[in-house]
Amino acid sequence: MAYAVAADVTARWARDATPEEITLIDVRLEDVERKIKRTIPDLDAQVTATTIAEADVVQVEADAVLRLARNPEGYLSESDGSYTYQLRHDLAVGRLEILADEWQALGVTRTFALIIPSPIIPV
Repeated sequence: MAYAVAADVTARWARDATPEEITLIDVRLEDVERKIKRTIPDLDAQVTATTIAEADVVQVEADAVLRLARNPEGYLSESDGSYTYQLRHDLAVGRLEILADEWQALGVTRTFALIIPSPIIPV
């Protein structure tokens, strides 16, 4: 069971969700929990030990699901005659995604190494 619940998502959404949206939220909360546990397999132990704050896990899960619930089809913009509505790209991806700053809140830092080969110069 996910740390966040549908009420955590709807509270951040500042509106009541339909029964269909609640079903989507519940399923996606389980999805985001599995996604987090693929990177942090001992998440439950870290929350119990307070190495990771449970409130941070709830926030990350709820925010990730909220981005998807607001725009499940991933639309970036919509037009009707002279009316145009556009969402920010990071809010309109249409898939479950945990942002870099959210991973940092959970103690995960992503680093990468760049290997640049040096040319071999004949002597």
